[in-house]
Amino acid sequence: MDADSSKLLKSQPSGYGAVRHSGTIVSMEVTGYKQVRWRVILCHILTVLTVGILWLIFYWKPVLEVLFKCNPCHLCQSDWVVIKDSFNQRFIERVRTEEIEDDWFAPSAESSGDDMRTTLAIGVLEDDWKDTLQLQKQEEKSVIRYYTFEGLRYIWIEKKRSFCKLSDLDESLTCEDIHKQQKGLSGHNQIRKRQVYGRNVIEVHVKSYFTLLVQEVLNPFYIFQIFSIILWVTEEYYYYAVCILFISIISIGISLYQTRKQSVTLRNMVKLTLNVQVRRDTGEVEIVNSQHLVPGDCIVIAEDGIQVPCDAALLTGECMVNESMLTGESVPVMKTPLPDQDVNYSSEEHKRHTLFCGTQVVQSKSYSEDQPVLAVVVRTGFCTSKGELISSILYPKPLGFKFYKDAMKFIIFLGVLALIGDIYSIVILEKQKVSVGRVVTRILDLITIIIPPALPAAMTVGTIYAQDRLKKYGIFCISPPRINICGKLKLICFDKTGTLTEEGLDYWGVALATDKNFDPIIHDTQHLGSSRMLHALATCHSVTLLNNQPIGDPLDLKMIESTGWTLNDEIRNLDMSRTFGMKVLAVMKPPLVEEQTYGSKQETILGIIRRFPFASTLQRMSVITKKPDDSPFEVYLKGAPEMVASLCLKETVPADFFEVLRYYAKDGYRILGLAHKTLNQDITFEAVHMLERSSVESELTFLGFLIMKNILKPETKPVIDNLIRANFRTVMVTGDNMLTALNVARNCGMVGLTDKVIFANASPPLADKPACVKFLPSEPAPDLNGTEQLLQQPENHSLEQSYYHFALNGKSFAVIYDHFPDLLEKILLRGTVYARMAPNQKTQLVESLQKLEYTVGMCGDGANDCGALKAADAGISLSDSEASVASPFTSKIDNIECVPMVIREGRASLITSFGVFKYMAMYSIIQFVSVLILYTINSNLGDWQYLYFDLVITTTVAILMGRTGPAKALVAQRPVGSLINITILGSLLLQTVLVILIQVLTYTVTSTQSWFVPATVSSAGNKLPNYENTALFCISGFQYLILATVLSKGQPFRQPLYSNVLFLLALILLYAVMIFLTLYPLQFMRKILQLMFISDLKFKLLLLGFAALQFFVSFLFEIAIDNGFLNICKRPLCKKKSSQKLYKRLDKELCNNLAWPPLNEIIYAESRNIVIME
Repeated sequence: MDADSSKLLKSQPSGYGAVRHSGTIVSMEVTGYKQVRWRVILCHILTVLTVGILWLIFYWKPVLEVLFKCNPCHLCQSDWVVIKDSFNQRFIERVRTEEIEDDWFAPSAESSGDDMRTTLAIGVLEDDWKDTLQLQKQEEKSVIRYYTFEGLRYIWIEKKRSFCKLSDLDESLTCEDIHKQQKGLSGHNQIRKRQVYGRNVIEVHVKSYFTLLVQEVLNPFYIFQIFSIILWVTEEYYYYAVCILFISIISIGISLYQTRKQSVTLRNMVKLTLNVQVRRDTGEVEIVNSQHLVPGDCIVIAEDGIQVPCDAALLTGECMVNESMLTGESVPVMKTPLPDQDVNYSSEEHKRHTLFCGTQVVQSKSYSEDQPVLAVVVRTGFCTSKGELISSILYPKPLGFKFYKDAMKFIIFLGVLALIGDIYSIVILEKQKVSVGRVVTRILDLITIIIPPALPAAMTVGTIYAQDRLKKYGIFCISPPRINICGKLKLICFDKTGTLTEEGLDYWGVALATDKNFDPIIHDTQHLGSSRMLHALATCHSVTLLNNQPIGDPLDLKMIESTGWTLNDEIRNLDMSRTFGMKVLAVMKPPLVEEQTYGSKQETILGIIRRFPFASTLQRMSVITKKPDDSPFEVYLKGAPEMVASLCLKETVPADFFEVLRYYAKDGYRILGLAHKTLNQDITFEAVHMLERSSVESELTFLGFLIMKNILKPETKPVIDNLIRANFRTVMVTGDNMLTALNVARNCGMVGLTDKVIFANASPPLADKPACVKFLPSEPAPDLNGTEQLLQQPENHSLEQSYYHFALNGKSFAVIYDHFPDLLEKILLRGTVYARMAPNQKTQLVESLQKLEYTVGMCGDGANDCGALKAADAGISLSDSEASVASPFTSKIDNIECVPMVIREGRASLITSFGVFKYMAMYSIIQFVSVLILYTINSNLGDWQYLYFDLVITTTVAILMGRTGPAKALVAQRPVGSLINITILGSLLLQTVLVILIQVLTYTVTSTQSWFVPATVSSAGNKLPNYENTALFCISGFQYLILATVLSKGQPFRQPLYSNVLFLLALILLYAVMIFLTLYPLQFMRKILQLMFISDLKFKLLLLGFAALQFFVSFLFEIAIDNGFLNICKRPLCKKKSSQKLYKRLDKELCNNLAWPPLNEIIYAESRNIVIME
């Protein structure tokens, strides 16, 4: 570093070495570190002196290695960066440099002037592009500095003085900039940009078996196993050590196979390499490998489709795309050209114009004969939407589940217990003058006993069984740890259409708008005659033909079916283009004349010239059509009634608009508004394709309503009733009309027939007025401003003690979310119906509910619900696609019956995990107590005794205990989610006390027998067989089985123990073996297990009596604990604490505040003052 640079660094603030990055998904803090040579040398020396222990610590905690070897520095000089994410996890990445050609900025022969602005990078000025480079003057080389984190490349931007994602280079990209790329990049520019952007691959590294083996062996669990095996060998437990080593090798082998298989499966799922046609700036089309694509490349979409290898903005023509791999939605989606406007491009906002990586273009159509379908690459690699989804699988966010955190705390507690036992052992063994080496091995042996090495594996058994059972039902899980979280779900959000109601709506009728009112409903479209309404129904859709079969939105298919018109595939013929005088996307033909029984006969075909596809944010779609004559172009639009009315001329909207809308919506019908307008006669075909959507969809004439039956799925109401009886909160979040959603909510049982509903009506801030909210429990009143206004009540009043639900639409939610954060919490607590919600608002709703400390589930069809499904603690996508990465759970069951299935399996898995954890902890404590007692006579358990307990009994129990299936019905009670709980800890404490008492009693009674001969106490130790060891072996063997029985209780979350037939048979067999070993052990068995022969039958029966006593008392303990005995005992000793859950505290406040919500009062955002509405 030169002197000038040093001065610059000294002038920086104290936090100069760190920079914060924030985004919509995560935020992170990046700190720079520069390697110091003397520190590196010291590290190597200490690694040698510690026999590799320091290296092992650095392997487990890489951040410590960077802190040890490096000094903090400015990011511009860093060799390493430490990344702290929003979950307080820390990662390290190496900063790399890459040499760039010296003529990087030399303009190519074919580029000059304005062209240079876009040939360097889409939407990035040349100065900004230069900021990605650093000139090394001494070496006269241009280099870029970057690091790669979770698949994404972060490149140094000098102007911003930080590392930024590659996608940030295009953050100012506009739709107009993208359209300038139609002519394509030069080959030279493409190669240069590839050096910065890297290869267009979503790379899932599949490690070799040797690498996986090394990583597995260096896992703390296996390091502990290796340490234990070495210790057992020194103590001459050869058989036990060999068996554990053999089991460990098998376990490692299975783990390596499964890990590599999963990596290979994921790699094959995301691997996408194909040859694509790329247009160059010379006008030529090259065949390029998709790995070499960079942002700015212009690709040609073949007519028969292509699998999209990147995110690309569609510029010409239209494409029918299957996006099931990303969204789980099986219905293909129509994509249309990106508007050529000076507005910032957003893949989310312009998703109807974006071809996403990994999706399949099943068909493309050009708007003109000489113009192919073109798209410009905007994202590559992990920057694509598919890349982000794969990244979320490879690098999942940590599960904030207390069970896993508490398990680690409990293991630490067991370690402390081992320390206490070690102190006791040292005192006892010193009195017996045992050698120091023997004492050391004994106290180390205690550590291997009290901390069960098989605990992590045993705790996953229940989850594995649950995942397998779910798979048999057609429910697939890509994140098994979330199964346990499903056991703690409290609130379930449901999408409406396709989830609660049937996907394929049935046509009901049309309500025509004439003059100032609506005509009576017309059920048969043939009565419409040759009207614009009929033409709107026949053409305003995105249906296309694939293999002569119409595909598209089910609603569109039903709408076309109701007209009798057919989509014709003759547009492929040149004759059809000549008929219309231009290229058409689709042709709609009326039914045959003899089939038309009413009104004027339709013979004229209609051609669809251009489509503006449906967008959930815009709540509408439209088409431009043409007759095969000199008549002008016609625009037809359909969408949400309120939105359509707001785009129409006011004089064309009937006065009874809202009255009729309410009439049908309150009965649960799905209602769409339709409108039209005629374009100027002199507008040309080319000009039509240059029109902006906003100008096309304005000053329309309102035509009327299309009314569809929105039928509940037969499974919906029973499932919702079941969930509500089990004390679950159910919430509907939909993009449909408020009254339709409310009707469905009442019909399915989310809102009781006698429950009151309050509409939370919020208005955004205006120039002279802040944002405000008003609560009104009344019916909507007519208004033509596109929103649902509410009638005022004559006087102020509260709901007093009656139960109520809030209902609000997307516009009100947005206002409350932005301007009323305190009010939002109370509304969420009672909110049941959320209508007209955009996809991002669904995600915001789920995240807001999680902030109230709800464990949230989300069930949807995977299309507009992807964000919410991913954000929820348990997202369930109803999809036929098993490989969908839209959510953690994917169900082939096309109704919400899958929700209680997942919850029941989650509860069973969680209870199994608790049961196995308690059993493994008690197994360690039983053995720990036995060994401590035997240490008093300088004895221990034998080699084969350890094997019998650990492998025959404990392993069998741990594997089979989790096979017990879930209870058939959901109950209102929820399982505990934390180990630090009076129920769990109380159970462990009482069972531990009982184990100690029974073992001490057994030892004492044995030593008082007339035939008893005490074991010889010597420094050599472990004189086997002896009476003390034999008695403790018998009684502890029963203790393992007794605890396995009492800790495997079934109801209310699992089926009874006897339903697990294999486990029951194993227990019966093991009980029989223990009774046999206690009463009549064969000589060869006594020899192998090193047991003393005891001829006193009464004493043997006494041991069985002790075992029966333990069974009886243990069983009573568990029954008492399950019935709240410990909580009753705790009440006089402890003050009642308020619930730790935020939503429970808020609910208590609302129940005590009878004056809330204030009805017919306006709450302003600025001062939160309440003003009574006069």
